[in-house]
Amino acid sequence: MRFVTTVGLLLLTAGALHAQDHPNIPERSAALKALDGNWVMSGDVMGKPVTYRMVAGPTLQGAFTELHMTDVQVPSQYEARVFIGYDTDSKTVVAHWMDSFGAKYSIPHGTGRITGNTVQFTIPYESGSFRDTFTYNPASKTWLFVLEAAQMDGTWKHFARYDVHRQ
Repeated sequence: MRFVTTVGLLLLTAGALHAQDHPNIPERSAALKALDGNWVMSGDVMGKPVTYRMVAGPTLQGAFTELHMTDVQVPSQYEARVFIGYDTDSKTVVAHWMDSFGAKYSIPHGTGRITGNTVQFTIPYESGSFRDTFTYNPASKTWLFVLEAAQMDGTWKHFARYDVHRQ
C-alpha cells in the first residue's frame, strides 16, 4: 500500500511540474470555438455524395478542438477524429487527422493558419499534400469544409467538399 501511495504521489508531482512548464494554455480562437456543437456534414468525396455526423468541442484541457466525424451509413464506412490546436508562439495551427484508414495515414501532422473565420492547414503526406480549408459563415452559422489534393504542377484539385449545418 505504501508503494502505491508513493508512486501515486510521484505521478501527481511529475504532472504538477509538467503543468508548471505550460501554465497558460492559450484560449481557443473564435473560429475554433465556432466549431463547438453537433453538426451534419453533407457533400461529396471525389464526386460521390456523403453525409456525416460531427461532434466538435474543446479537449485536452482546451489545448485542442476535437472534431469527431462518422458517416451515417449503417454500418458506418468511415470515421475520423481531427485535433486542431493553435500555437500562439508561432501563430500557427497544428492539426492531427486520424481516421479509420489506419495509423499509416495519421502521419504527418498538418500546419497552417487561422485568418478571420477561416482555418486552413496543409498535411504533407508522402503521396502528396492535402490542404483543408474550413470557413465559418457567422450570418448563417454554417461552415464550408473544402479538402484539396496537391497536383504535380503545383495546383490544387478537388478532393471533398462539405456544407456543415447544426444538427
